Formats: sequence, C-alpha cells, structure tokens
Amino acid sequence: MSVTIRDVAENDFFAWLPLFDAYSSTRGRRLDDTKALIVWSWIQDPRNPLRAAVAVDGEGTMVGLVHAHPEPRTLDATVGIVVDDLFVVEADRRNGVAGRLLDRVRALAAELHATRITWTNDAADSESLRRSDEVARRSPAVVFEMAP
Repeated sequence: MSVTIRDVAENDFFAWLPLFDAYSSTRGRRLDDTKALIVWSWIQDPRNPLRAAVAVDGEGTMVGLVHAHPEPRTLDATVGIVVDDLFVVEADRRNGVAGRLLDRVRALAAELHATRITWTNDAADSESLRRSDEVARRSPAVVFEMAP
C-alpha cells in the first residue's frame, strides 16, 4: 500500500474532520462542530504550536492523522514533543501507517532539537499499547488529571 505522509493543508478540513471525529470516539469523546473548528483553527494558525500531519493513500484518501506540539522541559532546559492525537483508520492499521506518522513527529523533533517525544495511551486499548511498546519505552511517570 502506498501512503504519503504530509502536513495538513488549508483545504483539508473536510477530509481531516472524519478522521478526527473517529479518533475522538475512540477516546470516549464527542466531537461537535465548535470543537472541530477550534482545533482546526489552531492547526491553521502559524502562531499556535499545534502541528498536524496526515497519511494519504494512493487514491488520495486520508487514512491517518497525528497532532503534536512542542513543550518546554524545565528539568532539562530543553524542548520535548507531545503527541496529542494519533489515529489510523481500521482498514489501514498494521500496515506501518502509525509508524510513518510517528516518523513525521521525529522529523519535527529534529527540526526543533527536541530531546524526547511523549504520548499517552488508553490503558484498555491493547493494540495501541502493543504498538507503543514496539517503538518506545513506557515512562515510569503516572499521569493525573485535575479539573481547573
């Protein structure tokens, strides 16, 4: 299968939207128009640190996405990259698409001289955990969430 990884373009919204909606569903979230438009505006704003890339198959159909952003790492005085969202449509999983999207994140990390790339997984998603274990090590950190 031929897949191209590229940054999203301004006219990609309607192809990107179903992927982001599907990803949101896998994370137990409902994507409404307002949220979608806010995230898209972040992606399109060159002043916003959020970056997005997509996987496009040989027929021009988007089959995956990754959203990531740089973050300061105070204990190292370096920059890290946080992968916010990584998604590949079911039919194209196990074909290396996720790895290729992560390669795009690695390229961003190299561009920004980042010292590490991090992401979280749903503990119940065994396939995602398996794939993550293949390409990265599990952090000893435990993530907490607190309402503002």
